[in-house]
Amino acid sequence: MRTVKRPIRQSISLPSRLAKQVKALAKYQKTSANRVLVDLIEIGLESKEAEKQRFFELADKLISSTDKAEQQSTKEELARLTFGE
Repeated sequence: MRTVKRPIRQSISLPSRLAKQVKALAKYQKTSANRVLVDLIEIGLESKEAEKQRFFELADKLISSTDKAEQQSTKEELARLTFGE
C-alpha cells in the first residue's frame, strides 16, 4: 500500500506584528500566508539542525585537538553557540 502524506491542519496565534509581516511577505511573493509560514518553519527547522551539527563538529574538534590555542578558540566558539554573544 502506498502511504500519502496529508497535511495536518494546525491553528496558531501570531502577534499582530508578525502577522502583518507574514501577510506582506505573502503579497510580495504572490503566494498565501500559509505557504509563507510553511516555508519559514522549514527554514527554521533546517537552521536548528545545522546549528546542532555545527555544535557536534566543534565538540569533535575540541576533543581531537592538541593545540592549546585551538582548544581555547574552539571552547569560545562553543560558548557563543550555546549561550550567545
